[in-house]
Amino acid sequence: MTHASRILITGATGAVGPLVVKAFHDAGYSVRTLSMDSPPVDGMPDDVEALLGDITDKAVVESAVRGVSAVVHLAALLHIVNPPPFLREKYKRINVDGTALVTDAAIRADVRRVVFFSTIAVYGPSHSQILTEDPPPCPDTFYARTKLTAEKIVLDARNANGENMGSVLRLGAVYGSRIKGNYERLTSALASHRFIPIGDGHNRRTLVYDKDVAEAALLVAFHEAAAGRIYNVTDGQFHTLKEIMDAICSALGRKSPGLSLPVGPVRYLAGGIEKGARLFGLKPPITRAMIDTYTEDIAVDGQRIQTELGFLPRYDLVSGWKDAVQEIKEKFACQ
Repeated sequence: MTHASRILITGATGAVGPLVVKAFHDAGYSVRTLSMDSPPVDGMPDDVEALLGDITDKAVVESAVRGVSAVVHLAALLHIVNPPPFLREKYKRINVDGTALVTDAAIRADVRRVVFFSTIAVYGPSHSQILTEDPPPCPDTFYARTKLTAEKIVLDARNANGENMGSVLRLGAVYGSRIKGNYERLTSALASHRFIPIGDGHNRRTLVYDKDVAEAALLVAFHEAAAGRIYNVTDGQFHTLKEIMDAICSALGRKSPGLSLPVGPVRYLAGGIEKGARLFGLKPPITRAMIDTYTEDIAVDGQRIQTELGFLPRYDLVSGWKDAVQEIKEKFACQ
């Protein structure tokens, strides 16, 4: 396989997509993308072939897959807390049916590898255990169940010779300057001195920096040993929530919060706020589910990809957050 090979990257305009595009492009591959949105003006190299289209459109997908050696499938409907019932069909259509279309098209086009971006959310509650790729997952959200179903579609894919052609990357909590969600909100709150921790902060988290995610995808796309395999992608460590907040605050150049609130009373108060908001048809600013997510313990082992493929994360907790915060500052300085 030469570096003249063409790669298709779906969902390339999301938070991690541009970094995946850059990793393959910088490694000498020809890159084609398929996304619903146009790429940002400064977000892609000039010679990337950017296609607009929906991964649930069979004709669009078949055209995009034609002539590529590997597909990196990022496109997905991402997790939201307590999605309304009407979103379930959309989750299935995009995360499951869309993945099936991409995989089937890749099989017919004789693509060598399909790399699927999944999530450690498929494991479900950890019950304070360290999670590995081996035991059967027990997803507890509709989003995670759709991702697990999509994983099976990719792992079941075989080429004309009956060989595995799919690889699954279960990503830890991804952070970086483009990431939206919990860690963006946490960083913003810490930066503006508007955050008081809940609990002692000893619950564990499993993180990975976005640039390391891109390098993992690059490694897996053509590695012989990665065919048919599932890999947790993490920075190789477990971090307490307190350690994460300390790293963010250090990158921001400020002190970590010195006070914390007890979990029980705060969760009880959140329940009261939820009930009151429902009475008036309002969205509560804090919920018990938010408290549970904040205090849950998630320790996922990332050694398999390091042992089998030699993946070495370049960013630890401190260097990752320092790089992310610096990029955020530079972005705002240019606006």
